[in-house]
Amino acid sequence: MHSLQEYQEIVANHFSQIKNNKEPKGLYEPIDYILSLGGKRIRPVLTLMASEIFDTDYKEALNAATAVEVFHNFSLIHDDIMDDAPLRRGKETVHEKWDLNTGILSGDAMLILAYQYFENYEPQIFQKLAKIFSKTALEVCEGQQYDVDFESRDNVTINEYLKMIEYKTAVLVGAAMKMGAIVAKTSEENANLIYDFGLNLGIAFQLQDDYLDAFGDPKTFGKQVGGDIIENKKTYLYLKAIDFGNSEQKEQLLHLFSIQPVDNADKIESVKKIFIETKSAQETQNAIKLYTEKAFETLEKLQIESSKKGVLKTFGENLMNRNV
Repeated sequence: MHSLQEYQEIVANHFSQIKNNKEPKGLYEPIDYILSLGGKRIRPVLTLMASEIFDTDYKEALNAATAVEVFHNFSLIHDDIMDDAPLRRGKETVHEKWDLNTGILSGDAMLILAYQYFENYEPQIFQKLAKIFSKTALEVCEGQQYDVDFESRDNVTINEYLKMIEYKTAVLVGAAMKMGAIVAKTSEENANLIYDFGLNLGIAFQLQDDYLDAFGDPKTFGKQVGGDIIENKKTYLYLKAIDFGNSEQKEQLLHLFSIQPVDNADKIESVKKIFIETKSAQETQNAIKLYTEKAFETLEKLQIESSKKGVLKTFGENLMNRNV
């Protein structure tokens, strides 16, 4: 087993060597660009980690890990187009740097490239990888559609929101880990348990993102604190505040989420105050802990050495204690 930092270095070095030196450049240069922007790259790290959890050299899982990260970045290109986002990881988004049509087409090509990485495996492994990948890719699209639908709805429930983040974010974390397990040829039970571990950790990760967006440290968070509030996003914090708030707090929150002031500082502080007063902030932290503990419960059933269970638990704890 390697340390988390070592896995991250392995992934960073691997992606620094991936260049699509093919024609037409207008299709492939944007792909190289988005992949060069880095980011946390948690998903491919988890694929490599999962393969070694089940006693297989991480090198065997590099193609599956690459497929996961290429797909993730494909989804980011298209998400940025849908959100009309100007920046991704502090740099111009693909559709801004090139144009809308390039973003769509290069993104489409990335989805196909992701599948091609599975062709490096024997037929039985290829089939299993392609099956979980296809299921996950479709769920990510479903999650994105839920997210779009929620923008125009005022009656989104907590359960609906949790389903949305499960599909949009968590299923790919679970799939990344299951792919490592599939490459390692572990038992089906182990593969399903490591998927559940990743799924629950993925939900906790997204809830943590919601929390940090409002209450994170601007120096370490890596993006604008209060971004979800500025964009009037109905996050877990917002939905819990609506659930727990009195009529006056609800009315104030609904008003604040219906306006786009020139200066957002007052709006952000007012919303955060409501999140704290309604105990929404505390409830979000409780939910993060709940899903992290759910992830840890699956570790007890995994048929692996206790030291390796400890590695996964430490990873989960570090993820939940992050400030970025």
